[in-house]
Amino acid sequence: MEKAGCAVPPAGAVLARAKMECGDYAIRIGRDGTWYYRGSAIQRKPLVCLFASVLKRGDDGTYWLETPAERGRIEVEDAPFIAVELFWRDCDCGGREPRQCLTFRTNLDEMVTANAEHPIRVQLCPVTREPRPYITVRPGLEARISRVVFYELVALAQPETIDGREVLGVWSEGVFFPIDDVPAIDMAAD
Repeated sequence: MEKAGCAVPPAGAVLARAKMECGDYAIRIGRDGTWYYRGSAIQRKPLVCLFASVLKRGDDGTYWLETPAERGRIEVEDAPFIAVELFWRDCDCGGREPRQCLTFRTNLDEMVTANAEHPIRVQLCPVTREPRPYITVRPGLEARISRVVFYELVALAQPETIDGREVLGVWSEGVFFPIDDVPAIDMAAD
């Protein structure tokens, strides 16, 4: 069926619509997890959660708010989320001991269990060796693990040998996540 020179798609056809590029949105996520619009903190958590639900990361590391109709870049100072709470439980996940599962709650109340799809990684400063721990929330998107939660992880750490190195780390759902090398004991301190 044609109308005035235009082809009418068949009933039930899904039409592809070009996504409008909106450039840079004036949105920034601070290092502490606070979302800002034009320099002012966004106070409504449901609005921040809505924005976070359409957050994506490009192959080049840029962050985007992306809906079916449009997308725009935003700035993220460190990681878009903060892991603010840790839940530990025994689980029957097979693998080696201990049989434990570590679940994190983010500042936006997303629950993420550390496993092969949601790994924990610890980046160490090459100068100070200060740890910067993260967990993957969604592909390309991480939560920085808060200091208090990281101390809880360290309390659960145990030594393992990986590639001939003694490392401290934690187990979750049968996967071992290294935190740092086991410190050498200095016997010359007598």
